[in-house]
Amino acid sequence: MKAVIYTGDRRISIHDRPKPVILHPTDAIVRVLHTTICGTDLHILQGHVPTCTPGRILGHEGVGMIDSLGADVTNFTVGQIVVISCITSCGTCYYCRRKMPSQCETGGWILGNKIDGTQAEYVRIPHATLSLHVLPESIDQKVAVTLSDTVPTSYECGILNGDIQPGSTVAIIGTGPIGLTILQMARKLFSPSVTAVVGRTHPRLETAMSMGADHTFSVLDGQDTAIASALSVTQERGFDVVIEAVGTPESFEIAQALVGAGGTIASLGVFGESCELHLEKLWNRNICLRTRLIDAVSTPDILKMVNTGSIDPHFLISHNFSFDDIHNAYEAFEEPSKHGTLKVTITMPEIVMNGFS
Repeated sequence: MKAVIYTGDRRISIHDRPKPVILHPTDAIVRVLHTTICGTDLHILQGHVPTCTPGRILGHEGVGMIDSLGADVTNFTVGQIVVISCITSCGTCYYCRRKMPSQCETGGWILGNKIDGTQAEYVRIPHATLSLHVLPESIDQKVAVTLSDTVPTSYECGILNGDIQPGSTVAIIGTGPIGLTILQMARKLFSPSVTAVVGRTHPRLETAMSMGADHTFSVLDGQDTAIASALSVTQERGFDVVIEAVGTPESFEIAQALVGAGGTIASLGVFGESCELHLEKLWNRNICLRTRLIDAVSTPDILKMVNTGSIDPHFLISHNFSFDDIHNAYEAFEEPSKHGTLKVTITMPEIVMNGFS
């Protein structure tokens, strides 16, 4: 089979690899129909994820068709179309019982990290019973790749960790796929009184305004200016909820400056370097700081929300590529300001998919 390999030198290459096989009775082999690229994949290329070693097949998101099942996997059948969760959950370890599969003792984020992932024609899914989800026919398969990671990450690590309440004032730092999905969810599901978005490029901020943001601010106008302008819409009180969806020292600095007394910072950016925590300013402000890696425990609920139209992730898919064109897909995803990219869908060749017809 064809697969995308991390070479260890900030690059990827496409190689032939053996088709994976069932190793444990809890495994499934899934034939990938559509996959995508995550910001975490870029962090791997930048050397920020030492657990991912050269030679690994990348990718932890995808939609596919079940090709074969281990003897212990009884809740699926061969031929079903499924969403592949970015988090592998055994369901029985200490952390899974606490609803933290991200920390699963034999799973967690292992696809495209510690084991071979989804940017290939086939992928082995350990603990398949809890790590796959049947995709309703009414949901577009290309859009459904966002349900592997982007949408549940936005919900769990942003919305739920931020503890948004009706009438809250909410600031979202970041206008990538995660930040914009959080904006849509906040407005559709929780009715905040104010939503402010802090980003860089004006086209992305214009997108945020078109999605219902009350205010947008660009750090290109000056970080201090953006902070002061954002605070002014709260009468200098600061925001009840600040969701940091970038993962840089600058974005974390802005989050601390914007949070109000009694407020919550939900930080979900992937940090590749250390950041300052200004407790000298925050110790007496009654704030809460939460971090989280997606647990994907909300995926069944997310599927229902999309199926009923409560949320709509269609806007996330800005570009479509064939698997043979994956180098251009990576280039487009790495340079969103140049290409106007949000999320890309990578589709396996028709000849591969027709094998199931």
